[in-house]
Amino acid sequence: MKRKSVRDFILHHFRHFNAAALVDAAEGYRKQVSSGGRMFMALAGAMSTAEIGLSLAEMIRRDKVHAISCTGANLEEDIFNLVAHDYYVRIPRYRDLTPSDEQNLLERQLNRVTDTCIPEEEAMRRIEHAMLDAWVEADRKGERFFPHEFFYRLIREGRFQPYQIDPADSWLIAACEKNLPLFVPGWEDSTLGNIYASHCLRGDVKNVNTMRGGIEYMMSLARWYQETAKEHPIGFFQIGGGIAGDFPICVVPMLVQDMRLKDIRLWSYFCQISDSTTSYGSYSGAVPNEKITWGKIGVDTPSYIVESDATIVAPLIFAYVLDSE
Repeated sequence: MKRKSVRDFILHHFRHFNAAALVDAAEGYRKQVSSGGRMFMALAGAMSTAEIGLSLAEMIRRDKVHAISCTGANLEEDIFNLVAHDYYVRIPRYRDLTPSDEQNLLERQLNRVTDTCIPEEEAMRRIEHAMLDAWVEADRKGERFFPHEFFYRLIREGRFQPYQIDPADSWLIAACEKNLPLFVPGWEDSTLGNIYASHCLRGDVKNVNTMRGGIEYMMSLARWYQETAKEHPIGFFQIGGGIAGDFPICVVPMLVQDMRLKDIRLWSYFCQISDSTTSYGSYSGAVPNEKITWGKIGVDTPSYIVESDATIVAPLIFAYVLDSE
C-alpha cells in the first residue's frame, strides 16, 4: 500500500473541531501563498527551544514565509540550540520537580523551559562572548544595528561554528540565507537583552543606542509593509500570543489611522494558534473578529483560530503547505 503524505493523512483524519480548523487554516495558508500573496509570521512562546526550526526552516527556504516577528527569546534560542544541543537536558517528568530539584538545576547552570533545560555556559555564555565582540566593535565605530542584524552578521562570518545540529534545521540560519526581514519587538526582554544592558552598565558598550530598538523596528516594518503590499496581499500567521503578534499586526491601523495614509491594504489572511481563552480581556485569546474593529482585518478576510498546542499544530500546518506543491 502506498504510504500517504502528511497532507493526505490530515485531510483524511482531521474532520471536526480543532482538527477541522487546522485543515481550514492550512488550506487558507496554501491559497494565500500559491496565489502570489505573502505571509508574515509571528513567533511567540518558546518555539525555538521546541525546535520549530525542524519544520519552519524549510518553509523559509521554499518561500512560504516572507517576514517574521519574533520574541528576543525565539531569536536567541534557535542559536543556543544550534551551538549547544548536545548539552541540553530533557526532563520528561518536569511536573514532578520539587523546589529543591529546581534549585539543583540552578546549581548545575541549567535553565529550564518546561521539559528542556538550556545550558548556561555552553549556550548563553558562548553566544555572549561572540556577541560582545560585535557590540563593542559597532559601538567603537559609531554603528547601529538591530538585534537580528548582529545575528545575521555573526552567522555569515562563521562566528557561531561549530554547530551541534544540522544547520538545515535552524530557522534563523535559513532566514539569514534568505536575508529575511525580521522584527524583534521587546528584545530587551530576553537573555541577551539582559546581557546587553549589563555591558552598557559596566561601560563595555558606551552608547546604549548602538542597539536599535522597538520604535525603529515599527518604522522599518511600516516601510516593509507599504512596499510589499503595493504588489502582494499579505497574510498574518500567528503562533502564540503576546508582543510577537500584537506589535506587528498594529502596523496596518497605524498607517491608516495615525499616518492618515490612503489605499493601505488590510491583512489578507489571519490565523492564530493559541490556547488562550476569550475571557478576561485577553488580546491573545480574542477571536479574529475583534480585529475588524481595530482596522487590522476586514469583514471578508479569511480568518482562523486553532485552539491547541502550537508545538503540535504548527509543524502539521507547515507539512500540509509544503506537501501541497
